[in-house]
Amino acid sequence: MKILDSQGRLFGKLSILDVGAALIVLLVAVGIFFFPGTSGGSVAQVGGPSVKPVEIDAIAIGLKGTNFPELFKAGDKINVVIRNQPAGQITIKSVKTITRTLAVPQPNGTLKALPDPREEESFSRNMMFTLEGKGQITENGPVLGNTKVKIGTTLELEGKKYIFNASVIDVRVKE
Repeated sequence: MKILDSQGRLFGKLSILDVGAALIVLLVAVGIFFFPGTSGGSVAQVGGPSVKPVEIDAIAIGLKGTNFPELFKAGDKINVVIRNQPAGQITIKSVKTITRTLAVPQPNGTLKALPDPREEESFSRNMMFTLEGKGQITENGPVLGNTKVKIGTTLELEGKKYIFNASVIDVRVKE
């Protein structure tokens, strides 16, 4: 009996292509389960980055709503999503309304910044939030929910009655 016949079958029963495909599947399974490599997504790491309190200043431009003092209160816990990945909860430390200004020409030719008097803007506010929580401190800065937080990062903030985006303008690590 021949090992390989004229139709490419081993011992007249198995196709050499089927044996090759089965061997590849077996090698992939062995590679996945016995040599998984570095996970990179694990939060708990022995000897890894330390966890410290982090303060984040974020600004929301043109935030729409009516009763802002009722919506945002210092001490409230809110959910944070960074780059479509949940990053847990963080506490509102403080909230500040930023006054909108307009450049108004003066009679002497200079410009003066004055508060915006337009009534149609009464439901729109620019707000600055100071948020505090715990983050892993790495050599590249703080990490919340496996995502680096740096100036310019967009945070999606979600409370009981709202969800909006805010841009990070400052990050501080507390000792």
